[in-house]
Amino acid sequence: MRPGSVTLLSAGAIAVFGLATAASARAQSADDFTPVTDEMLENPADGDWLTWRRTPNSWGYSPLDQIDRQNVGNLRMVWTRALATGRQEGTPLVYDGVLYMPQSDDVIEAIDAVTGDLHWSYRRDLPDDVYDFVGENARTNRNVAIYDRLIVNTTDDDFAIGLDATTGEVVWETQIFDYRLNPAGHSAGPIIADGKMISGRSCRPKGGPETCVVIAHDARTGEEIWRRSTVALPGEPGDETWGGVPYERRVHVGSWMPASYDPELGLLYQGTSVTSPAPKFMLGGVDNTHLYHNSTLALDVQTGEIRWHYQHLNDHWDLDHPFERILVDTAVAPDPSEVSWINPRIQPGETRKVLTGVPGKSGVVYTLDRETGEFLWATPTVGQNVIRSIDGATGAVSTNSEVVFTQPGQEVFTCPTWNGGKDWEAGAYSPLTNTMYMPLRNTCARMMATTEFDRTRPNDANESRADIYAIAYRHQIAPGTDDVGTVRAISAETGETEWLYEQRAATMSLVATGGGLLFGGDVNGRFRALDQITGDVLWEINLGSPVSGFPISFAVDGRQYVAVGTGSGGTASHFMGLTPELRPSSGNNLFVFALPD
Repeated sequence: MRPGSVTLLSAGAIAVFGLATAASARAQSADDFTPVTDEMLENPADGDWLTWRRTPNSWGYSPLDQIDRQNVGNLRMVWTRALATGRQEGTPLVYDGVLYMPQSDDVIEAIDAVTGDLHWSYRRDLPDDVYDFVGENARTNRNVAIYDRLIVNTTDDDFAIGLDATTGEVVWETQIFDYRLNPAGHSAGPIIADGKMISGRSCRPKGGPETCVVIAHDARTGEEIWRRSTVALPGEPGDETWGGVPYERRVHVGSWMPASYDPELGLLYQGTSVTSPAPKFMLGGVDNTHLYHNSTLALDVQTGEIRWHYQHLNDHWDLDHPFERILVDTAVAPDPSEVSWINPRIQPGETRKVLTGVPGKSGVVYTLDRETGEFLWATPTVGQNVIRSIDGATGAVSTNSEVVFTQPGQEVFTCPTWNGGKDWEAGAYSPLTNTMYMPLRNTCARMMATTEFDRTRPNDANESRADIYAIAYRHQIAPGTDDVGTVRAISAETGETEWLYEQRAATMSLVATGGGLLFGGDVNGRFRALDQITGDVLWEINLGSPVSGFPISFAVDGRQYVAVGTGSGGTASHFMGLTPELRPSSGNNLFVFALPD
């Protein structure tokens, strides 16, 4: 089957083709199912959670306010359910009382959101050798999307699929790549934009530059509409930024977290990752920018054309920038006493359509005009020594030459390290406070540029070796603190830090609610509610295992719930050596909470 081909499958053909099974414990009625539209995705019912961060603007905010500051202390678990073994970093979707949960190794389950009873389970029949080609990170399944009558996703054997939302049966599937020839990893799923299933991917060297693409499929049929390379191609604008590196070596500029979308502007905002190798002296020279790595790409939703781009960092250390871009309309008045780099042309207080947040592992907040890509302001949130300065007038980022690798065997001490700063765990934005809330880490590492690794001894707890980046790391907590984890509340208008919550354990993804609460967990199994205004902890429970999933809030029949998954997400193990006294278990479970009836 060629890449881009579509196969439409009837329920009877599924068993014959052998791709998957869909067992129905309590069948939903197709007659009662209301198809999900673009309008519903852009303005969801208060009780639903229809896309990765609930809305295409990536706020991670639920307007539900039944659970609030006064009563959150009464929150109780109402059901729990074990999840598939493997990596667990999933985000539930909830629509009309059904919860759809993505899980490791291409498992998706539809669960009654009130009782926890199973409706159906989809388990893809994956080839035995698939992870030998696409990599173990591909086992992660962070999110799925819903559109019309379908649950849509990308698979570990490099297909796009559409499942019947009421039965779990395969309706269509489209091959993206032959995973043996051009393997690509899909650790995050798609979003829907204007009826299109938009998906990014990681593109490791063995996949070739062909896999470094963002792809749009028709969400109803699976037909491919466009592909956009995240690597500047020979003969195209940006080609010169690779310093003569041949096309086949322009690899690893991945788009491995979901995009954000502005339907009014018709623009998708996709972040990208580092190159392979990371030290640029090995790849065309340290002064070349190697577009479009570590950038924000504003893509035309109809064509995939790059309307504008902004590069956040010329990255020599694996400080990827593919994370959520928060889209908000706000007054822009950065406080010079709080913000390091400011565009001198800003008219303080002017309302702008901005893209903001912490898009990369450096932990720096960037705020850009999302119509034009104009740089507005930026400021660090954790200790960092990779950026020397940013030109406020142009937005051009200058790296710190003292930590830029220039030769093999060179060692540098760099903050943060590759698990952040910030990593894939999502922050949240609340319109109640016009504040973004970010889970951050105080980490650094001594790094060495090398392509030769000592295989005779195992890594110790704080070491890692990355052939793919040509770097060896020895990680540590940042000097001056014993706390790895923080949550920082940052004004979207002024850049001011409104409060800072710090703790020993690394913090994980967050969700904000209309009740003035911020829910999030940590790698030590604690799940808690914080006050959006003060940062005070108002409720806490020990779930036993790292809170590795993305929390959400939803409602059924007027009752508000909070849901989150625990388990063996990749980040949790990365921090155990830094905090060896913390010893959580690693059970993959979904927990759902509500106030007592």
